[in-house]
Amino acid sequence: MSDGAAASIGPFDITRVMAAIPHRYPMLLVDRVVELIPDRSITAIKAVTINEGFFQGHFPGRPIMPGVLIVEALAQAAGILAVESLGLAGSGKLVYFMSIDGVKFRKPVEPGVLLTLEAEFVQKRSRVCKFTGKARIDGDLAAECEFTAMIADPPKA
Repeated sequence: MSDGAAASIGPFDITRVMAAIPHRYPMLLVDRVVELIPDRSITAIKAVTINEGFFQGHFPGRPIMPGVLIVEALAQAAGILAVESLGLAGSGKLVYFMSIDGVKFRKPVEPGVLLTLEAEFVQKRSRVCKFTGKARIDGDLAAECEFTAMIADPPKA
């Protein structure tokens, strides 16, 4: 690569996704990583299926994935990017939301779609990272946001 770009890694299956972040069903919202460019960006997939519990009440007869869960899916993808880029896999460190800004929902996310999650670093430090995120369905923008996350030890029991 003549432009000095980092080499892409991936795809990651669900086992590697779960090795990077502590989320588990029903809160694990990343099914696969398509591509990860360390220190730069990630593209991941969430398979949105009708059997997910939130569709029972959101909304009966017109199931739509809640916007907060779309943002959470983007944050989980960004968390994987941060863990892999900062070499934190297996360290026990967690990636916590600090702020969410400029969220815009452009298209409803319905059961049966593959939601493409794209996150990029805006700023990367050892303890605080800023990201932009976009969720797409078949290339069409469904949601976008900016968010900041803190990398820290888990709470003490």
